[in-house]
Amino acid sequence: MNFNIDFTGEFFAFFLLAVCAIVGAVLAINFEKVVHTTLSLAFTFVSLAGLYVLLEAEFVAFVQVLLYVGAVTILMIFGIMMTKHQGEGKEPGRPLLETLAAIGCLCLFGILFYAIRSAGFPAPAAALPEDNTLSIGKLLYSAYAIPFELVSVLLTVAFIGAVALAKREEEDS
Repeated sequence: MNFNIDFTGEFFAFFLLAVCAIVGAVLAINFEKVVHTTLSLAFTFVSLAGLYVLLEAEFVAFVQVLLYVGAVTILMIFGIMMTKHQGEGKEPGRPLLETLAAIGCLCLFGILFYAIRSAGFPAPAAALPEDNTLSIGKLLYSAYAIPFELVSVLLTVAFIGAVALAKREEEDS
């Protein structure tokens, strides 16, 4: 196996952002309070946006911050604030299940690490356009205008449905 790594600023930025994304995801799984889970999920989303910037996908990074960090996280926090949370008891720990899950995660990591290190990635065929955000915008509002509008209608209907369900729950209790 070839482990020649160039220690550049881009490598350190990638390593830092990858560790932040992983830590945020693990914390989102392990926190008990939903608000803390939402904030750690937002931290993970910001880290992923940084990784997109390193990949020179500025538009995807912008959309990641705008939609996921902004809209989804705020929507989750509003959902938490609008619902009533009773103090349900904590589920008892399962040490055998947690140990098996950790072993499975380590095995999956090993398999993925081996597969990525042994894979032969082809060289890029053609260079990306200089202003990829402009080309994405042109495609989005010309060839994909109808699907774009349908997604916006679908999200609006989903939001109205969530508010109606929350209101119905409030009236029932």
